[in-house]
Amino acid sequence: MRPLEGIRVLEVAMYGFVPSAGAVLADWGADVLKVEHAVTGDPQRGLRQTGAFRVEGDPNPNVAHANRGKRSIGLDMAAPGGRELLYELARDVDVFLTSFLPEARTRFGIDVDDIRAVNPQIVYARGSALGPRGPEADRGGYDMTAFWARAGTAASITPPGTEGMISPPGPAYGDTISGTNLAGGIAAALLRRERSGEAAVVDVSLLGSGLWAMGHAIGVSLHLDRAWEGVPPRTHGSPTNPLTGLYRTSDERYLSLVMLQPRKFWPEVCRCLGHPELADDPRFATAEDIARHTGDAVKILREIVAGRTLAEWSQRLATQKGPWAPVQDTLQAAADPQVRANGYIGRAGELELVASPVQFDVEDTRLDPAPEFAAQTEEVLTELGYGWERILALKASGAIT
Repeated sequence: MRPLEGIRVLEVAMYGFVPSAGAVLADWGADVLKVEHAVTGDPQRGLRQTGAFRVEGDPNPNVAHANRGKRSIGLDMAAPGGRELLYELARDVDVFLTSFLPEARTRFGIDVDDIRAVNPQIVYARGSALGPRGPEADRGGYDMTAFWARAGTAASITPPGTEGMISPPGPAYGDTISGTNLAGGIAAALLRRERSGEAAVVDVSLLGSGLWAMGHAIGVSLHLDRAWEGVPPRTHGSPTNPLTGLYRTSDERYLSLVMLQPRKFWPEVCRCLGHPELADDPRFATAEDIARHTGDAVKILREIVAGRTLAEWSQRLATQKGPWAPVQDTLQAAADPQVRANGYIGRAGELELVASPVQFDVEDTRLDPAPEFAAQTEEVLTELGYGWERILALKASGAIT
């Protein structure tokens, strides 16, 4: 049994951030009903181009990533009968999840007081760009603006003197991280309601999530009154530790070593690299010696690592206790045997998708496919007890698809 089985979620949200929270809840077993506009649906369904990558036809991973495992109903809250139907749906769910801005929540009658009027015990969860308070609480935004640029990541990874900023590494980067935060908040609110009977309003913003992701750096910056600085790309990371940095292999790949106690791991690294004699080299006898002769060690290791392929080094370093990793692109990461062994990527219908990162009882997270637009409208209304005469009347009014 998945931990949120029996929990029902009504999602009135668009694009990537808040729907990704719904996807995590669905991964955890919740019945997530996605409300989409009766005519246009979630605008994310029209997303075909992401950077240089274009997806033709269906299934579309640009939609499925944040919407797998849900049911979809096409509903126009502004059409006659549409808002009343939404209230009927809200009456029997545990969570109301929305990305709508304050003005839109008021206009459509879906703000906290509106939903609590029909379901006082509902957990009301909202995702925003910039948070629920302050002079910009009613402003919208995307992960590129609120999470990436405004919260400090972009400036921190862009090397000094670079024109512009380094962009996020992939689409919906901040959205997905923030959505997981929102799902965790909802789970905590459900536990609070179970224990105390009190239903919370849960808020997560892209800005707050971006700050949390940079939390360590911001804490140090505030303490030292110095902004965190990006560094130029480099293959070696430490001037006093040869076992922290990047080393290029013969097939133009890289090994990333992060062994913060160089003396502890030096002999074993030398053995794995096929040069056990370096363990007895007086230049590297103590931690202080290694620090003084890091330049020599880096030069030696570069020459050694450049002599074999990444696959060969991966096999040789398999027993190495010190932390290291191959530098991998998205396809290489997806094919990584350790990724597959842990079920971090699973099949959702015709697509393979990344599972949300929390697992329970050491089992793979079950992924279900994303719904087609409004595919479950009639099913959901039938569950509410609607007869076909009433369903057809709602279709005729434009309230549902």
